[in-house]
Amino acid sequence: MSDFSETIQNGFRLKCPACREEPLFQSFFKMAAKCARCGYAYEREDGYFICAIYINMIVTLVTIVVGFNMAEWLIEPLLSSQMLFWGLFAAVFPPLFFRTSRGLWVNIDYFVTGISGSHDPPGRGISKEEK
Repeated sequence: MSDFSETIQNGFRLKCPACREEPLFQSFFKMAAKCARCGYAYEREDGYFICAIYINMIVTLVTIVVGFNMAEWLIEPLLSSQMLFWGLFAAVFPPLFFRTSRGLWVNIDYFVTGISGSHDPPGRGISKEEK
């Protein structure tokens, strides 16, 4: 199995990309700041999870387009039924896929960058150096 496929599998399992042991989330929507086992910081900077939003949006849109066309081809439902179903799907699916999209993004980013760069949590505010 390739390293990238293992990375994707680890993203779906919602595990730390560095040690592949600790879970990324403390609760359904609360992500840990860093790994309790190896100390890998999950969020490098503000806006770090924008790509996770893109992953979520792309998976949602591809599912809707493929599902809509497959339903049209296989069972030919009414357009109003399709619109209602896929509209509800578009509202419900993204929050449910939230965790997976973040897990995938953290693992893909780790695959691409490794341990290079800052893995400290983002700083808040301005710190002054003492002289």
